[in-house]
Amino acid sequence: MYVGTLSFDLLLGDVHSLKEKRSLVRPIVAELQRKYAVSAAETGNQNLHRRAEIGLAVVSGDTAHLTDVLDRCERLVAGRPEVELLSVRRRLHSDED
Repeated sequence: MYVGTLSFDLLLGDVHSLKEKRSLVRPIVAELQRKYAVSAAETGNQNLHRRAEIGLAVVSGDTAHLTDVLDRCERLVAGRPEVELLSVRRRLHSDED
């Protein structure tokens, strides 16, 4: 069994309130969950209106499949025009760790 995680550090564009921030972050999280069947949530910077952190995790029995899903998720977030992807942290874990 393998577990892959991604942590995205995002800079949001023209956002002036936490309500506006949520209206940008929630659709990204929902699309990741819907398209790729991953567990995803806003995991940090929740009180800053121009920064967001989204974390996701996926479990697979095959490292190639795991890497493919993580790559697709990263491309989806990087391709969103309303956010700037500042950094991505990727981790792969096996049941032998």
